Amino acid sequence: MSSGTSPSPLRAWWAQRPPAAGAAVMATGIVSVGLHLTGHETLSRIALVLACAAWLTLAANFVYLLLAERAQWLTRAGTPGALTAVAATSVLGTRLSLLGWSPVAAVLLGLAALLWPALLFLVVQRWGRRMPGAVFLGCVATEGLAVLGATLAAATSTAWLAHAALVPFWLGIVLYLIALFRFDLRQIAKGAGDHWVAGGALAISALAGAKLLAASGTDMYLWNNDDHAVLHDVTVFLLVLDLAWYAVLLAAEIAWPRLRYDVRRWSTVFPLGMTAAATLSVAAAVDVPWLEAPGQVLLWIAVAAWLAVAAGAVLAARGALRTAGTDAPAVRSTAPR
Repeated sequence: MSSGTSPSPLRAWWAQRPPAAGAAVMATGIVSVGLHLTGHETLSRIALVLACAAWLTLAANFVYLLLAERAQWLTRAGTPGALTAVAATSVLGTRLSLLGWSPVAAVLLGLAALLWPALLFLVVQRWGRRMPGAVFLGCVATEGLAVLGATLAAATSTAWLAHAALVPFWLGIVLYLIALFRFDLRQIAKGAGDHWVAGGALAISALAGAKLLAASGTDMYLWNNDDHAVLHDVTVFLLVLDLAWYAVLLAAEIAWPRLRYDVRRWSTVFPLGMTAAATLSVAAAVDVPWLEAPGQVLLWIAVAAWLAVAAGAVLAARGALRTAGTDAPAVRSTAPR
């Protein structure tokens, strides 16, 4: 027997959001970081407000599912997209740290570090072969901890935090190599957007290396000359690999256009923005000023992609809400009077 009630169109639409929707927060947050690095502070703060609003909404849904619908939470937590919760929290914390809000950023680091092992365990045990680009989110989430930890270490002159950030930095690289052997290369031609994370994972790894190098440029003594040289060379190598992936993936987009909106397109915007932020940060960390101009070009490409995907998301949401709204009366009409 029908109860005679039905969820509101907005709630029905929101209940269908996949865990990968967290990539929207990641994309918006890293675009905010890139705009900050290039001095566009007003635009950066507008993006930050949007990222915070989206993060709070997703966090509320995360907590609701955990408390009220545990079975659905476990199902979602086992998908690669669940790791966007960790990555989005780390990216948002990094931007807040750059804003000078170190205590808030520290809380977000603690939250991300708390979520990371449980979600990573649930996701990794379900890894298979020929997986989409979301398989690289294990690396992204892990490197996100390194980025935020190193950023906070520099902001607060906390040496142990910088040394601790080295652990997820190296672990993230290991997870990338494992994911690479499970990635279905056919996704480069057929992927719906998350195939770009293959490059974005290298970008956030390069950003983590740049942040660790920048932390050593403060008054803290962190690495000896040999350690610094290794970190320098690995960071540059990661950026070169990321730019190579960027070129391959961009060529694939031209050869096999995929113009229809898909929520996984936020996982395209994130690597675009992360590559820009990594290029700008590595330029400063290794003192290569000529990299700044390419970094700025890459940033505006990411901004343009963000606007395009955001427009697609609004149109898709409006269509879904209309559909849910027209279906609701039909559901209510079947209820007994």
